[in-house]
Amino acid sequence: MNKENAIKLFEDKSIRTIWNVDEEEWYFSVVDVVAVLTDQSDHSGARNYWKVLKNRLKAEGNETVTNCNQLKLPAEDGKMRMTDVANTQQLFRLIQSIPSKKAEPFKNWLAEVAKQRIDQLQDPELSIEQAMTDYKRLGYSDNWINQRLKSIEIRKDLTDEWKRHGLQEGVQFASLTDIIYKTWSGKTAKEYKQFKGLHKENLRDNMTNKELVINMLAELSTKEISEVSNPETFPEHKDVARRGANIAKEARMKLEAETGKKVVSPLNAKSILAIENKENTADNID
Repeated sequence: MNKENAIKLFEDKSIRTIWNVDEEEWYFSVVDVVAVLTDQSDHSGARNYWKVLKNRLKAEGNETVTNCNQLKLPAEDGKMRMTDVANTQQLFRLIQSIPSKKAEPFKNWLAEVAKQRIDQLQDPELSIEQAMTDYKRLGYSDNWINQRLKSIEIRKDLTDEWKRHGLQEGVQFASLTDIIYKTWSGKTAKEYKQFKGLHKENLRDNMTNKELVINMLAELSTKEISEVSNPETFPEHKDVARRGANIAKEARMKLEAETGKKVVSPLNAKSILAIENKENTADNID
């Protein structure tokens, strides 16, 4: 099954999802949905609730449970673990078994998520427009948004190249990405996030324009070198990642030497937006 992982938000609550490309259908983490509907603050409580409910539904002969699949989704510890998932139709039936004041709002949200994906498949420009709308709503500048969207395109080109060589999403992708970050910035993804005071936030969403551009150069160079060298083993892919990122490292060092300013910055999205708002306020006063 060709799949794409994603995180969807319902009232600021994360719901892990996976898109089945072959079936053109979303699958949602049942535990995450149960946590939302029952107002569980942690996954252990939601898992216990789902365990009891699942046994009761099985005893009643409810096919909603017996037909539920298990797929690998990112767990709280960052590892990919088998998780009960249900498609939109199954979830609509499951919601009826959970007394919740959020049932109707969640049904509307679920229907909208399904509709958006279908619309975006028919018109890919809608995905870009949605991303632009989301970033604008969060207060990012047009310049930053344009850079971020371009970085998404370049990242996808790189991961498509890795997939072409049969590399596995998850551990192998993360390992190569860490090599790229470490080579050009001197920090692994985890170290980089700690430097910026981040936890579960997306690292690229918290980069400055300079950081985005240098990282884009690293990933673009890695993809280009991979295309011409055709690495066959994972160690060879690691070497390509280092070579590609070294090009970006040289650019970073050259820029720092010319300007006297560090590229790798502790600024995160909140601090970047605060600075931009302060500058805009000063401009308006002037």
